[in-house]
Amino acid sequence: MDAYLIEWGSLLLRWLHLIVGIAWIGSSFYFVWLDNSLKPPVDPALKAKGVGGELWAVHGGGFYNPQKYLVAPAHLPDELHWFKWESYSTWLSGFALISTLYYFQAASYMVDPSVAALTPAQAVGIGLATLAGGWLVYDGLCRLLINRSQLLFGLIYYAFVVAVAWALTHLLSGRAAFIHVGAMIATTMSGNVFFWIIPGQKRVVTAMQKGATPDPLDGIRAKQRSYHNNYLTLPVLFCMISNHYAFTYTHAHAWAVLALIILAAVLIRHFFNLKHKGAVRWEFPAIAVAILAGVAVWLAPAPRVANASVAPTLAAVQPIIQARCAACHAEKPTLMASAPAGVLLDTPARIEAQAQRIYEQSVKLKAMPLGNVTGITDAERATLAAWFEGR
Repeated sequence: MDAYLIEWGSLLLRWLHLIVGIAWIGSSFYFVWLDNSLKPPVDPALKAKGVGGELWAVHGGGFYNPQKYLVAPAHLPDELHWFKWESYSTWLSGFALISTLYYFQAASYMVDPSVAALTPAQAVGIGLATLAGGWLVYDGLCRLLINRSQLLFGLIYYAFVVAVAWALTHLLSGRAAFIHVGAMIATTMSGNVFFWIIPGQKRVVTAMQKGATPDPLDGIRAKQRSYHNNYLTLPVLFCMISNHYAFTYTHAHAWAVLALIILAAVLIRHFFNLKHKGAVRWEFPAIAVAILAGVAVWLAPAPRVANASVAPTLAAVQPIIQARCAACHAEKPTLMASAPAGVLLDTPARIEAQAQRIYEQSVKLKAMPLGNVTGITDAERATLAAWFEGR
């Protein structure tokens, strides 16, 4: 029953996280596009009111005319819309999800004895420290470099993220390492909203309510952090879906795989940010595609080599699969509420039908059993390989 409840919790939290994440990312993309697309107002009256940019758009059968003030309007409107709960809800649902999937099941999802001899509590501690430490390092870099080169900041922060990826892939399971790099970046993004963007906006509103002149530095800082969030979005999204693609996080140099994919994602986002400003720079997506293509070639499995010896029969490998796989992949599994991905391996016919998946996940990637919770040995993996290659 506990496994069943965890499965339901995972389903509902993942659904919620996806919904609120779409709302946050959508609004982030929209406002960055809006900021990059604004043109100086033509109407002198708008300039006199302090409007620094405007644009006209059509959507849903109507026309819209957004305007952005250089600092703030002369008078606050009666109703002011805030964009903060999209971020907060995304982080809260994400933390609840990572707690349900990883922290409550750390022995299966976070600990990999072949990587490091950690207890579940130690693995959880490393995960939590990564989230907090990632924010502290990022925020410190921003404070240090706010008036200096943003390119320098980007290079240093990228190097930091790569270093974290390297460290985590040498401490946690590959799947947990990738997820925690993404969670660290996502925590940083939400921290920007909670600690800088919203407080800065509140100070501007408070100053106007008191009849004082708002501090332009609040707007500068908020814009800087918003742009950082914009560039970090695609790397986070990749980390979120990486758990479905074991060939990335099970590689011997998984940290480098992640580093290259993050770099490609940032270059793609940079292309669109420039395009919104009217500068089309095709070299950035071209480099990104080349990087992704290079990673794909690098990770490609080696071609199968025919084995001249007599291959094990299905009857010979069935006991291995029964002992190491069927605890999860059966109609009535004992370690899971239901068989992951609907893969059933509890009969000879079902084993034969899933031979390719067994070979890829258990032999090539060594991603299954998850966390090697059932203790499959290298000799047993070799037997599975010989069976598959001799079919």
